[in-house]
Amino acid sequence: MMADSKELRLPSYGGQAVMEGVMMRGKQHVAMAVRAQNGEILTYEEELPALYRSKWMNVPFLRGVLSLWDSLNLGMRFLTKSSNMASGKDEQIEGKDLVFAVILSLVLGIGLFFLLPALVTGWLEAPLGLKSSGSLGTLVSNLIEGLIRLALLITYLTIVGRMPEIRRVFSYHGAEHKTINAFEAGAKLTPANVSKFSLVHPRCGTSFMLTLVLISILFFSLLGPLPLHWRLLTRLLLLPIVSGLAYEYIRIAARHMDNSAFVRALIKPNLALQKLTTREPSEDMLEVSIRAFNLMYEAEQKGVQGESE
Repeated sequence: MMADSKELRLPSYGGQAVMEGVMMRGKQHVAMAVRAQNGEILTYEEELPALYRSKWMNVPFLRGVLSLWDSLNLGMRFLTKSSNMASGKDEQIEGKDLVFAVILSLVLGIGLFFLLPALVTGWLEAPLGLKSSGSLGTLVSNLIEGLIRLALLITYLTIVGRMPEIRRVFSYHGAEHKTINAFEAGAKLTPANVSKFSLVHPRCGTSFMLTLVLISILFFSLLGPLPLHWRLLTRLLLLPIVSGLAYEYIRIAARHMDNSAFVRALIKPNLALQKLTTREPSEDMLEVSIRAFNLMYEAEQKGVQGESE
C-alpha cells in the first residue's frame, strides 16, 4: 500500500507485504517484521530519509512520482532484507545494484504495461480503419490500448497469484490491509480483532495501478491521432504526469469515501481488483503484521515527542 501524507483524523500509514512478513511505513520511520524459519518473529526499523519530510512531498502531482519511485526503491530493498531474515542468509542488494534492480523493474513494467499495448494498438489502427475515423477513432484506439493494458495487468496478477510463494505474500498483503483498517477504525490490534476487518483498502498500490490504466485512456485520448513512434514516445514521457494524476485521485478518493456514496461507488472497481493481490491471512501472519505496525507506530510517536521537546 502506498504511504500518503494527507492529514486526516488519524495519520495515514501505509505498508507492503514482503517475504514472510510485512513492512509498515509512517511519515518518519519504516519497520518490518518477518517470520523466521524457526517460528521467531524478527524485526527491523529505520528512519526514513529527509526527503519524506521535505516540502517536495507536499507538492501535488510531484509527490505521486516520488512515491512511485519510493515504492520501488524501498520495496525492493525490504523484499531482499525480508528474504534474508526469513532464510537466515545475507545477500543484500545495495548501492548501484539496488539502483540497477529498480531501474530494470521500471523498464520491464513500462515496456510490458505501457509500450507493448501502445505498439499493438498502433499496428491495429489501420486494419480496423481507426486512422480515418477522426476523434472517434482516436477515442476507440485509446480504449483498445487501455483494455489491452488492463488485460495484461489482470493476466499477470492472476498468473503470479497461483505461485505458492506469491500466494503467501498476498496473504501477508491481506494482513497488512486488515491491520491498517483496524488501526484506522480505532480497534485494539490483536489477531482476533484485526481478522474481522476488510482485506481491501483504498490507498492500496493495486488500486493505483487500475486508476493509472483508466486515467491513461482519458489522458492519451486528448493527444489526438499520432504516428506510431510519437504514440510510443508520449506514453514514455507523459507517464510521470499520468502517475501523478492517478496518485492524486487515489488520495482524494480515500479522503472522501467515508462521507460520499458516490465516491464509494466510484472506487468499487479499484477495491475489486485487490482481490487478485490479497488472500485471507492466518493468525500467525496477523501477529507479524501487528508487530510491524506497532514497531513503526512506537518509532513515530518517539519522533513526535522528540520534536516537541
